[in-house]
Amino acid sequence: MSEAYILPKGRVLRYTFHERFIHWMAGLSYVYLLLTGLAFWSPWLFWIAVIFGGGTIARELHPWIGLIFITAVSLMFWMWSAQMHETAVDKQWWDAVGHYIRNEEDKVPTVGRFNGGQKLLFWGFFFGGILLFLSGLVLWFPQLIPWNLRVVRYIAVLVHASTALITIGLFIIHVYMGVLLERGSFGSVIRGDVSANWAKRYHGIWYDQITRESSARK
Repeated sequence: MSEAYILPKGRVLRYTFHERFIHWMAGLSYVYLLLTGLAFWSPWLFWIAVIFGGGTIARELHPWIGLIFITAVSLMFWMWSAQMHETAVDKQWWDAVGHYIRNEEDKVPTVGRFNGGQKLLFWGFFFGGILLFLSGLVLWFPQLIPWNLRVVRYIAVLVHASTALITIGLFIIHVYMGVLLERGSFGSVIRGDVSANWAKRYHGIWYDQITRESSARK
């Protein structure tokens, strides 16, 4: 059962404070990792590290912020993984994804609390977070890797960089979906609520579910 419920004045609680806090914990830590990681990746982008206090400070803080990020990702898995399994409706949504991208909402099937794209992003960040964490540990403590296993260090560099690029792509898509494709989504991760019309428009199955749950509690 969802924690969301009907609010007065035609509003619907989409995300609890707990959910929003963990979401922003993951989001803000990821942005820091993204920017400082780019600074380490290319000399042309090292100026970014200067903004965050210089190369030495950014290098010291990067792995610690990484621990915050993987903690948030783990908490999101605990909160949402049960709601992220693909359903028959998600397959229909993917068949109509072209209409979704073009904002042709009348041609897109209604979905549950999360659509197929959001579920893909969730699992992408979850598994990407694990790969970044494991490869990051090797890069954080390279002295613990025996010299005869130095190939592990090289693999860690490749995994960390390639996974970072993939998650950057997912992050851009996530922001695009939340800001431009489902207008009002961004406000929901700040205030927590959405209008009933928004819920019916983008996530009608979810709205019907919480409406029934709300009626059952009365």
